[in-house]
Amino acid sequence: MSHPASHSPTAAAPTTISASAVNWPDAQRHAAFDAWLAPLVPAYQLQPASLRPASADASFRRYLRLDASNASEASDASAPGKSYIVMDAPPDKEPCAAFVQVQALLQQAGLNVPDIVAWDEAQGFMLLSDLGAQTVIEKLNPERAQDAYAWYQQATDTLLQWQLASRPGVLPVYDEALLRRELALFPDWYVAQHRGITLDTAQQGVLDHAFNRIVAHNLAVPSVFVHRDFMMRNLMVPTAPGGPLGVLDFQDAVYGPITYDIASLLRDAFISWDENFVIDITVRYWEKARKAGLLGANSPSGWGADFGEFYRSVEWMGLQRHLKVAGIFARLTLRDGKPKYLADAPRFLHYIRATTDRYRELGPLCKLIDQIEGTEQAMGYAFGRV
Repeated sequence: MSHPASHSPTAAAPTTISASAVNWPDAQRHAAFDAWLAPLVPAYQLQPASLRPASADASFRRYLRLDASNASEASDASAPGKSYIVMDAPPDKEPCAAFVQVQALLQQAGLNVPDIVAWDEAQGFMLLSDLGAQTVIEKLNPERAQDAYAWYQQATDTLLQWQLASRPGVLPVYDEALLRRELALFPDWYVAQHRGITLDTAQQGVLDHAFNRIVAHNLAVPSVFVHRDFMMRNLMVPTAPGGPLGVLDFQDAVYGPITYDIASLLRDAFISWDENFVIDITVRYWEKARKAGLLGANSPSGWGADFGEFYRSVEWMGLQRHLKVAGIFARLTLRDGKPKYLADAPRFLHYIRATTDRYRELGPLCKLIDQIEGTEQAMGYAFGRV
């Protein structure tokens, strides 16, 4: 998950910032970066002194912004924009081959992604075109869903464009083994490490049974290209009115359930909407996906003709993601020293409770979550559970 730095759309970005704004814990890597950048400076009229952080990232990868003195006078006439993004990805921790592969797939599908201007694969340095500094989430207010509507329509159109380019045998498969590895992050990191709880035999049985059902549900839907972190924090506001959204943080893409990206878009890690809004956007996506031949009678699988069936599957896919991310956020805090992520864990616990409380077969998991969190739900009658 990338976290672009906060940015005011009315504030002008400084043109010259001391490179000391960038921290290099490893002097050897700093020297390697300077040596890599040196020949690129005249080619793209870069200003090394303007180097500054562009975003924070949940991984060991980071992004820096670098100004160009005048892009129109650059020796390479194709050099885009007046600033560039530098990816600093130590190859032993964050190899870039997947980023390069998925970038090409997205670009071939017609999506707006950063151009790869230069890449040193051995050292893990990359120069990218700059898609701007404002993410779509910065344009959203959870109290004003009506203003968010057009942004979500554009996001689902972008998602469909990506999914329509899908074909098997290109990206890693989002198979049972991967689904289970991700689910294991919840008991391993959130429950055991963060909460300090050892599940007893009965509790472990509840978790195992729920995980089996979740995996089975998610493997039953058709597969497409999956961005795997498709949310408003990874979509960039167009730099020109009416332009396409920019798409970032795509290096973990896989070939898997069509329900995954729409679930992550509308059950966001960092912003929440009421269910009426979520259903409205989901049903419009579903209608467009059917018309495009990805779902329903016009699709190869015939699956997803009924919206109720589709929405249920989106919720079960979202549940898998929420359990996984709760574990990831705990791991980021405890292992990687990044505590800010765990502050959003309550949002995921709310998503998890909402889904497990809706479906009768997930009721035991709902009770287990309350035991883990040390909470008790108010007693009462629940209608409409299926």
